[in-house]
Amino acid sequence: MSRLASQKQRLYGAGRALVLSLGRPADWELVAAVWQGVQLDLDLPAPAIAVSGTDAYQLWFFLASPVSEADGLAFLDALRQRYWADVKPARVSAFAGDALPVVPAVVDAEGNWSAFVARDLAPVFADTPWLDIPPNEDGQADLLQGLAAITPEAWSEAWATLSPVEVPAPATAPAGTAAPAGTTTDPREFLLRVMNDPAAPLALRIEAAKALLPAR
Repeated sequence: MSRLASQKQRLYGAGRALVLSLGRPADWELVAAVWQGVQLDLDLPAPAIAVSGTDAYQLWFFLASPVSEADGLAFLDALRQRYWADVKPARVSAFAGDALPVVPAVVDAEGNWSAFVARDLAPVFADTPWLDIPPNEDGQADLLQGLAAITPEAWSEAWATLSPVEVPAPATAPAGTAAPAGTTTDPREFLLRVMNDPAAPLALRIEAAKALLPAR
């Protein structure tokens, strides 16, 4: 296995990545706002930066544990609403699950390539978000080597920041919803049941997971 393939496997084997793309036109300042914001506001690891090979920048978020495609797309949409509320939706693309772009790869008949790029060089590609020659594989591996995946704990905390809700009192179902089967008076057991109940609202499950995290 090549170094690049090894780094890809480490960071997002089996589809453990979410990709948020902005194009038509590519705008580094807007993309940089998300790249910086997720680190400063949400305390997440830096996402990888890529050029699409056509007309867009991409931010790649790597996950230590897989999430459903629906949850991944919902997370990306929450980022869009937080940082790109004024951007036309047609300029934004989101990818999750098995439908991920291939980077690096040749993407058109003209021989333009998608590629991961360094933060310092990213602004250079605003007018031409592609490489016209194949990127160096070791260089691509080096860019990925310094990146980390989002842990489940960091994922839950980021979600809580993006969509804050009140955590219900133990053994009390939220208004308008049914409590998980077999309601208990034990607070921890109740939170575990909420977190693992697929019928509970996603935001509520995230808050339950956050409440179960050990105090720091």
